[in-house]
Amino acid sequence: MGVQLQLSYTEENYLKAIYSLSEKGASFDTSTSEIAERIRTKPPTVSDMLRKFRAKKLVSYERYKRVALTKTGKQLAIQVIRKHRLWEVFLHDKLNFNWDEVHEVAEQLEHIHSEELTLRLDEYLGFPKYDPHGDPIPNANGEIGESKRSLLSAIDVGITCQLVGVKDSSTHFLQYLQQINVGIGTKIKVLEKIAYDNSLIVSFRKGHQTTVSNKFADNVLVSC
Repeated sequence: MGVQLQLSYTEENYLKAIYSLSEKGASFDTSTSEIAERIRTKPPTVSDMLRKFRAKKLVSYERYKRVALTKTGKQLAIQVIRKHRLWEVFLHDKLNFNWDEVHEVAEQLEHIHSEELTLRLDEYLGFPKYDPHGDPIPNANGEIGESKRSLLSAIDVGITCQLVGVKDSSTHFLQYLQQINVGIGTKIKVLEKIAYDNSLIVSFRKGHQTTVSNKFADNVLVSC
């Protein structure tokens, strides 16, 4: 892919945030508040950055109207995301970081501007397709493979699935999953749905049944 345009850490974080929000279907039709919330800054600061991006032809943007990444902006965002997710795999698989610890360190490593390093890292890791949280890793051409993933809350009773990702990658949720010994690859069978509060009775292992909340089921991604 290799778009060559040197950006600052802050600019890369903005592009990544815009891409991630659009990937989740967020809308920018009314204001820049969603971006500001993601970046943890104020909307006027976001507006200043968007004007800079527009001058560099990285976004199409008019005040109070839709924000969209240009082709170049999207490619640059994907490059950063690719590096971030590869570093997460390296930290988790090779350095034995827990999956709730890798994000913060990868946030620093993703800004290394060496395409050769990224290519060698990808090869060293065996060209992984997913990071430790189940998010797809773009390949060297910026292509992201499609994966059929559903929320656990949408799975019918009697169906057995495999945990392939999480919507909530917060430290608290990941640590909770570790405490109950659930992670990527865990088999989950839906045994019963409770109509009162949409909680589920599931089995993670043969003979081990437990009740999980609707919030839990809405943040676990599975493949059946």
